[in-house]
Amino acid sequence: MTNSIREIEYAPVIVVIGSNTSESHPVISYFMKRAVKKGSRLIVIDPRKIGLTRWAARHFQHRVGSDIALLNAVMHEIIKNEWYDREFIDKHTDGFDQLKEIVNRYSPEYASGICGLTTDEIRELAAILGKAEKVALFYTLGITEHITGTDNVRACANLQMLLGNVGIESGGVNPLRGQNNVQGACDVGVLPDVYTGYQKAADPEIRKKFEEAWGVKSLPDSEGTKIPAMFDGIRSGDVKALYLSGENVVMSEPNQAHTISALENIELLIVQDIFMNETTEYADIVLPAACFAETEGTFTNTERRIQRVRKAVEPPDSAKDDWWITSEIARRMGYDMGYMSAEQIWEEIRRLTPSVFGITYERVEHEGIQWPCPDIEHPGTKYLYKNGVFPKGRARFYPAEWKPAAECPDEEYPFVLTTGRRLWQYHTGTQTRRCAGFDEIHPEELIEINPEDAAKLDVKDRDYVMAVSRRGRVKTRAWVTGRVPPGVCFMTFHFHEACANVITNNAFDPVAGTAEYKACAVRIEKA
Repeated sequence: MTNSIREIEYAPVIVVIGSNTSESHPVISYFMKRAVKKGSRLIVIDPRKIGLTRWAARHFQHRVGSDIALLNAVMHEIIKNEWYDREFIDKHTDGFDQLKEIVNRYSPEYASGICGLTTDEIRELAAILGKAEKVALFYTLGITEHITGTDNVRACANLQMLLGNVGIESGGVNPLRGQNNVQGACDVGVLPDVYTGYQKAADPEIRKKFEEAWGVKSLPDSEGTKIPAMFDGIRSGDVKALYLSGENVVMSEPNQAHTISALENIELLIVQDIFMNETTEYADIVLPAACFAETEGTFTNTERRIQRVRKAVEPPDSAKDDWWITSEIARRMGYDMGYMSAEQIWEEIRRLTPSVFGITYERVEHEGIQWPCPDIEHPGTKYLYKNGVFPKGRARFYPAEWKPAAECPDEEYPFVLTTGRRLWQYHTGTQTRRCAGFDEIHPEELIEINPEDAAKLDVKDRDYVMAVSRRGRVKTRAWVTGRVPPGVCFMTFHFHEACANVITNNAFDPVAGTAEYKACAVRIEKA
């Protein structure tokens, strides 16, 4: 997030696009609801009637996968009516003319045929945003989990820069991270092309710094492999071994049969996790890891706040800290990392990473600090890019063109399936399905089907149906509900008995490598 969670309460207009916030990020949604009670105007842009729409001043129910067309049309109207922030654009940005040229083609009349909103609705949305004092924009996986995910994010950033809503309090572009500490994982280099603090591996000076710190002669200058290429590499024979740490890929990756086939054919599969799960069934070696309550260290939350994690109980049996397991493997392979504690590792990260250099264990003993925090005296950064100061000097508009989903409905598969989460279960169910209370409240998978579609299929609420795609079929109960529009179905991947990822499409964004979980073609058969 460019901004902070507490700033939400003071945003005059809050836009939520592609985020079922009240179910996937209930704490964040609490701040949004408080803002509405204080007079903020909440705008929800989502194909489904999510829980947050009850609090919204307006819900714009566009078609799945049409985000770029809609946002470009909104920017078209903002530029046409001169509602944009000319001073901010002139002082702090490049590429405005290119943006203007692209979005000029996205008239409300043209975009309406793509996104399903009326021309009046598009103009209304543009007026709300263009005339607002300032806008805070929030998105999650409904924006990123498309083959155009990177361009979707760029469109969100383009809109906020156009309006001058970047580098100000209670504004910004705010991705709500999908899992605990996923922000921290990215920050410390668990990406294929960067070291800690997003320092590029291709930069020879950066590599030299890490080579000296780690006492090695050379580090790779090439970008590593993303998940899609890993599984393709297994199938081609180029990848011989896979080491998974805290990742239940059988449940979380799209096109489950494709994933299982790869795991069955790899020469060596190592899984490091806190529970046995669907992926460990294919493992040659399972390494038992300690959970968050059994370890010391830090987490970084969605607002860039680094916080301490403290051991509450001892881990069971032979379970060990993740860092200990990894460093012990390295030692037995001939390289002694020399780590004795999580704090020692953090100190190394801090010394090598300018954005967190000022954050010590002592400073976050009682309260977390938000990066960037370049020195010990720095209080941390509430919001990024204040006064239009950007890392590269000026921000750049990256205009994007709309493209349809990799797989669209047709006569054989007439429905769009989109996937997500429920409030009472979490991700692949590895943890929550071991909790009797959650399983009692939400014990099985349900596929949401619009009442019009259900009537045509002769399907009643809680009937069993078969959801079928080109990749497989899943038997599950129907939830006949107006939460989804006609032609759209919704499922989750919480339940191994009926996992949506049996039928999702393993098409990926070419830049980020993120799968298109939010759109594939299916048919529904009465079981």
